[in-house]
Amino acid sequence: MGLYLADEAAMLDLGHRIATHVRIGDVVALEGGLGAGKTTLARGILEALGLAGEAPSPSFAIVQPYDVPEVRLPVAHVDLYRLDMPEDTEELALGDYLMDSLLIVEWPDRLGARLWPHALRLSIAIEGDGARRLTADVPDAWTERWSQI
Repeated sequence: MGLYLADEAAMLDLGHRIATHVRIGDVVALEGGLGAGKTTLARGILEALGLAGEAPSPSFAIVQPYDVPEVRLPVAHVDLYRLDMPEDTEELALGDYLMDSLLIVEWPDRLGARLWPHALRLSIAIEGDGARRLTADVPDAWTERWSQI
């Protein structure tokens, strides 16, 4: 399924709509090149979950956790850009977050085959006019929810 997102406001709005359907244990995997809008989409989700202020990109921290009451449910925002091998993700223990948090992962390709099969995979491409084209790979766990977004 593809969505055309005209601008940053449309990307943030999509994040808001996704946030109304997320649950603890979910993984939202954001794919796309540099500047595609992965962090903007993550910020939209976090904003709709109650985060006041702009969420920083976790590029250097790699994992940026948010907890209640800062957000309505715990979130781990992860940016794997600086990692080279799937083995590099082992020490992050990302699976532990799934017990009590939503996991938003930028650059999920760095996980290789370790990406969870129940992850909602959103691939963002830059269009010629500066807009974005989002393609969703919707697993069974998200089929009904995605149809409401």
